[in-house]
Formats: sequence, C-alpha cells, structure tokens
Amino acid sequence: MPLLLVQSFVNTWEADRGIDLLSDPETARSWLHQAGLWDGVTPPSLQELQVARGVRESLRSLLAHDGGSPHLSPDDLRPLEVLARSCRARLAIGSDGGLLLDPDSGDGLDSKLFGLLLVVRDAQKDGTWQRLKACDNPACRWAFYDRSHTRRGRWCDMAVCGNRIKNRKLRERRR
Repeated sequence: MPLLLVQSFVNTWEADRGIDLLSDPETARSWLHQAGLWDGVTPPSLQELQVARGVRESLRSLLAHDGGSPHLSPDDLRPLEVLARSCRARLAIGSDGGLLLDPDSGDGLDSKLFGLLLVVRDAQKDGTWQRLKACDNPACRWAFYDRSHTRRGRWCDMAVCGNRIKNRKLRERRR
C-alpha cells in the first residue's frame, strides 16, 4: 500500500490532458493534504512546489529506467539526491518489534517527500519496486503497477497506450 502513494504522487502530472496538480498552490495544497503529505493550512510555496515537481519527475525517470529506458543522467537524479542530503532518517521500533526508518524532521513538505524516498527504498528491498513502472508511451509516462504474471507490462493501459504504440510500429514497418 505505501507504494500506491508513490504511484499517486508521480501521477499528479497527466500528460494526455496537460494537468499538473502540483502547479497551482491551492490545488497542490488540496491534493497533498488528501495524500497526507501536507499538514499546513496555508498552501505550499512556489519553491516547495518546484522541489516537489522535481522529485516527482526524478521518480518518473527512475521508474522509466527500471522499466528498460536508457540510462539515468545526473540531472535525472539530482532532485532525489538534494532531498536525501537535506533530510535525515531516524530509527524507530514498530509494534511488532521490527526496525523502521522514519523521517526525522518536522512536518514540512521536504520531510514528507523524504518519507516517499523511504517507501521507495523499502520497495526496492522487498522486490515490489520492480512492478511499479512508467508507461512506455513517451507521450504518457503514467505510473502503473504491473500485475502481470511475467512482470513484463510496458503500458499503463493496453487498450489505449499499448494499442497506439503497436499501431504506430505497424505503420512504420509497412512504410
């Protein structure tokens, strides 16, 4: 379930309709609050939203790379690196005695975004991260959870993106 929050965060940008839920402070405040990533009464600042969008696109690049896209550039990872350096984690003990890593600092957006990085870390360790992918359609890049048995899903929706790409490739071959 925590990985669903990462997926939802990446999908705050919708290429098909040109919607970015993190572009407007009021819209972002509403979405971030519903997702548990914002406790403030006032909207996040434009600088905080710029950081959030950078982290979002960096996560999208990471998903695309893990799905087979070309290598990651230092620019792709920079927002994640900056966030990781600016925040700290603390060790906590769960109710079952298990050791947990939690964001150490305050209620700011950076701390909440750092919590998403901890979710990614846990998912990489337990193997579920490989199932979260970015759609192979360059015009889409929607994050989706690959539930296929073979774990080889490439499109968010076979009927839409998969069909478009396959038809495009068929037309190219026929030319």
